[in-house]
Amino acid sequence: MYDYDLLVVGSANADLVIGVERRPAAGETVLGSDLAVHPGGKGANQAVAAARLGARTALLARVGDDAYGRLLLDSQRAAGVDTVGVLVGGAPTGVALITVDPSGDNSIVVSPGANGRLTPEDVRAAACLFQTSRVVSAQLEIPLETVVAVAASLAPDSRFVLNPSPPRPLPAVLLAACDPLIVNEHEAKVLLGEAYDTASGPEDWARILLAKGPRSVVVTLGAEGALVASAEGGVERVPSVKVDAVDTTGAGDSFTAALAWKLGTGASLAEAAAYAARVGAVAVTRPGAQESFPTAEEVEALHRAGGESGPGGAAGVPLRGEAL
Repeated sequence: MYDYDLLVVGSANADLVIGVERRPAAGETVLGSDLAVHPGGKGANQAVAAARLGARTALLARVGDDAYGRLLLDSQRAAGVDTVGVLVGGAPTGVALITVDPSGDNSIVVSPGANGRLTPEDVRAAACLFQTSRVVSAQLEIPLETVVAVAASLAPDSRFVLNPSPPRPLPAVLLAACDPLIVNEHEAKVLLGEAYDTASGPEDWARILLAKGPRSVVVTLGAEGALVASAEGGVERVPSVKVDAVDTTGAGDSFTAALAWKLGTGASLAEAAAYAARVGAVAVTRPGAQESFPTAEEVEALHRAGGESGPGGAAGVPLRGEAL
């Protein structure tokens, strides 16, 4: 019935990264490393992560008719993503300008470019993609009204997964479509507002978020793993996976993509989150974002090696999706 296991609707950016000894003060110029250009954006990252795992994946996004747009299209196709839904033109490709100091701290300026021109009309024009996709995933690096249109375009039996990053208050109609809503602590704090201060911890965050309308909620908790919550199953902890982390860039995107795909195969929310934790664990043992995403065979190798789960701690996987 479905041509695609996962349709990702979201952003596609070129990440322009320069290493610096220190970030410049106002009016100051500093010298940096050679410029490194990487394909990025939460939507593009999720699509590549899912395709690497073997999911039949399509991406609905917008890029510019420029060199960065071609870089992004090439990276998607190399991973096996169907780019029939990637629109070209209307604005330059989105760009993230990133400076990184020796401690790993970074400063990022994002020019949304074509991402900001992905419209509800573009979503409605891609109705055939929605009707042939088992699961649809989105984020908030595209206009909010476009994400609302995504939730309204789902096929009757398909499932909608939302990672509200960067976070902002969400309309009730969008929250009601989420199954699950995936948040880290920062995103939960924004969505909860004043209720965050009165909550006793992550279990409370999940319950309060559920009361706002999502069908299910996943809260990622860094080295403490994650928890999943639904009206039917209550709240359940998912342990972290112990690895030697090298770079957490894109870990949250790989987690979300893996969870969305596994839900489409019939896995329970807890089973899908546990698998997604293993995917994120492999990703953080390698530098970079898209280049770090594992295949299903590599995830299985981690499982066979005994990296199923652990109590977390310093070696636990930070399941968050911030860029560098």
